[in-house]
Amino acid sequence: MRYVEVNGVRVSAIGLGTWQFGSWEWGYGETYARTEALAIVRRALDLGINLIDTAEIYAFGRSERIVGEAIAARRDAAFIATKVFPVLPLAFVVEQRGRANAARLGIETIDLYQVHWPNPLVPIGTTMDGMRQLQRAGVVRHVGVSNFSAAQWEAGEHALGAPIVSNQVEYSLVARRAERAVLPYARRAGRLVIAYSPLAQGFLSARYDADRAAPGGIRRTNALFTRENLARAAELLATLREIARGHDATPAQVALAWVIRRPNVVAIPGASSVAQLEANAAAADVQLSDDEDARLTGAADRFRPTRGIAAMAEMLASAFRT
Repeated sequence: MRYVEVNGVRVSAIGLGTWQFGSWEWGYGETYARTEALAIVRRALDLGINLIDTAEIYAFGRSERIVGEAIAARRDAAFIATKVFPVLPLAFVVEQRGRANAARLGIETIDLYQVHWPNPLVPIGTTMDGMRQLQRAGVVRHVGVSNFSAAQWEAGEHALGAPIVSNQVEYSLVARRAERAVLPYARRAGRLVIAYSPLAQGFLSARYDADRAAPGGIRRTNALFTRENLARAAELLATLREIARGHDATPAQVALAWVIRRPNVVAIPGASSVAQLEANAAAADVQLSDDEDARLTGAADRFRPTRGIAAMAEMLASAFRT
């Protein structure tokens, strides 16, 4: 496994996202939550994956409990990241929630505690006051944010009076807004970007196309999986498949390799099975050439998905057909 070191943090280039642990919206079921999820975390540690990301909102705390159970005997091998859901994130609320997060995880110190979303109604200063108190108490080692703009990230650092070491944002070949300012800020300031949905919920696995629909669950609400958008993505998906063949890899591994090729960026794909986790981990060993990177980037640039009302109309029509 390859690692990225930034501002005192050393994490695996491929981490593990655990939104799906115990969450009904993914449709994986109770057996997955009670058995497979635990096996996935433990196998991740075996493979050198140390970044395990969860949040209090994932299955209303159950994801944290599953992660805590899985790492209990191997705490030192894991870098645990979780998030406070920013409903009224006043200082005392953040303190209370941080201690509750740690208790559900069964750990004394959270390696990375992140503000899940910016709250436009609560000044960032009061939120960071709570984070600062958690750090002083030893409950939190590093502070992070999630879904923050570069300007919000920088403002958070000023309020904290210390580095906010990471920003977790959606980033993939088909979600590249972070390239405008977030990635440049991370490189300039020596910070970390944690890319969630690096496979666009499986869209970049290239397993689906206009003739092969994705299964239901969370993907039913993702406009990328409409038949129109899968057809529009034909060039990008074909490029992923072609480059994957040249590396004896899968398209998903190539898509992950593209993400973590960016400086100061790591990825946290989820996994539905131990086998999928192992495949994700192997993406860290896929070395793309400059030409392959440029081909993927160009194909992604030319992908123009339908959005808004048009995409919603197609999703509704598809739902009625099924």
